[in-house]
Amino acid sequence: MNVEAGPLIHTQADRDSSAHRPAGKRVVLVTFGSLGDLHPYIALGLELKRRGHCPVIATSEHWRSKVEAEGLPFAPVRPDAPDPDEMKAFLARLFDSRQGAKVVISELMMPALRESFEDTRRASEGADLLVAHPLTFSVRLISELDGIPWASSVLAPLSFLSSLDPPVLPIMSWLERLRWLGPRFHRALFHLGRLQTIDWVKPWHAFRAELGLPPTEENPVFEGQHAPDLVLAMFSEQLARSQADWPPQSVVTGFCLFDRHEREEATPEEVERFLDAGPPPVVFTLGSSAVWSPGQFYAESLEAIRRVGTRAILLIGPEGANALPESLPDGVAAFGYAPYSKLFPRCAAIVHQGGVGTTAQAMRAGRPMIVVPFGFDQQDNAARVQRLGIARVIPKERYTAGRVTEALRQLLDHPAPAERSAEIGRLVRQEDGPALASDAIEALLARHSSSPKTGQAPGDPSRTIQD
Repeated sequence: MNVEAGPLIHTQADRDSSAHRPAGKRVVLVTFGSLGDLHPYIALGLELKRRGHCPVIATSEHWRSKVEAEGLPFAPVRPDAPDPDEMKAFLARLFDSRQGAKVVISELMMPALRESFEDTRRASEGADLLVAHPLTFSVRLISELDGIPWASSVLAPLSFLSSLDPPVLPIMSWLERLRWLGPRFHRALFHLGRLQTIDWVKPWHAFRAELGLPPTEENPVFEGQHAPDLVLAMFSEQLARSQADWPPQSVVTGFCLFDRHEREEATPEEVERFLDAGPPPVVFTLGSSAVWSPGQFYAESLEAIRRVGTRAILLIGPEGANALPESLPDGVAAFGYAPYSKLFPRCAAIVHQGGVGTTAQAMRAGRPMIVVPFGFDQQDNAARVQRLGIARVIPKERYTAGRVTEALRQLLDHPAPAERSAEIGRLVRQEDGPALASDAIEALLARHSSSPKTGQAPGDPSRTIQD
C-alpha cells in the first residue's frame, strides 16, 4: 500500500503497545470478484502479516499468483472466474442493470454454494477468525457449524441499504432525485427489493437445513450478510458516514488500498515517459470488469479527446479485452494496466466506471472525475462523489463524445472541481484503512480469546457433506 506522508487517524487500540495485541492468529479473508474485490483484502492481509498474524486470502484460483506474489498464503475457493473466451459475454449480462444482481447470486454463487462451502471450510481449518466479503455466503454457515468467530465486511455504502442515507440502486438510478421522500419511502422500497430476492436465496436456506443448522428468517443478501460482532465498512467517511440504521457493530475503517501488479513494482517505464513528455493527461479507465464490456466507451472517449485537445491515457485491460485504432492521435497513449496510486496523482482528471476501488484511488489522488456507472454499486458511488462536488456523472447509455466534451471542459476549465477534489484528497490520505480494520479485528480476537467457552457450536463439526 502506498501511504503518503502525513498524519494518520488511529484508534486507542492502535496506540496501545503490541504487547496488548493478541498473539499471532490465523485470519482467513474470504472474498470473491474482480480486482476491486480482491485488493482491499490484500491490503488488510499485508497489515495483519506486518503485525505478526497469519492471514490467508481465500478466493478464486484465478487470483493465486497475484496473492502469492505478495507473500500471502492462498486458498482456492470456488467458483472461479469465467474462461477468458467467455468473459465478454458473461460480463455483458453481469452489467445489465435489471438482471445483473440476479445473475451473480442465482446463476453464479448459489449453484456453487456447496463447492464454495467445502473449499472455504478446508481453508478455515485452524482459523481463529473468518472475514467475509458480501458474496461469500458460506462463511456464516461455517462459523455457525464449527464455532469459528467471523467478521463481515462491506466495500461500498450500498451494502447497508440505509433509509437515512438512501443509496442509488442500479435498476433505479432515478432514486437520486427522490432522496427528499425520506426514510419511510426508502424502507418500503428496500422491503420490496428484499421480497424479490427470496427465491434467489432458497438454496442457501435449504443448505442450512441440510447442515443441521436452525432455520432463520434473515436474508443473506440483506441483513443476514452482517456478522453479529463486527462489520468492517472498508470505505472512507468522505464517501459515507455512519448512520443510525447501520448495524451497531459497524466500524468505518477508511479505504483499504492496494494496486501493485505482480509483474511490476512501479509505473511502467513507457507510462512514465508519456507522463514526463507533457502536461497532465486525462485518464480513461473501466477497471478490471467493465473493461471487458465497454460498449462505445473508448470510441466516444477518443472523439471527446480530439475535441477538447487534451493529452490522454486509455487503460484498455488485458490483451484481448479491447481493440483500438492502430494509429492514436498525438498526445494519446493506450496501456493495458498502470497502478492507479502512481498514475492518478499525475493526471488532470479521471474518467471511470465508478467501481469503489477506482473511486477510492481517484478520491485519494485528489483529482476531479467523470463517472460512467455500469452496474452494482457504481451508480451509488457516482452519486456520492457528485454530491461531494468532485465529479460529473454520465449514464452509460448516454455516454457520447458531446457530453464527455462538455463535462471535461467543466472540470478542466474551472478551478472549483480541482480545488474541492484536492481538499477531499487530503482528508482521504489521512486515513489508514488497513490499520483501523486490523485494530477492530484484533479487538474482536481479544474478546473471543478472553471469553469462556459455553459449549459446542451448533451442528456437528465432523459432519461430512454428501453430494
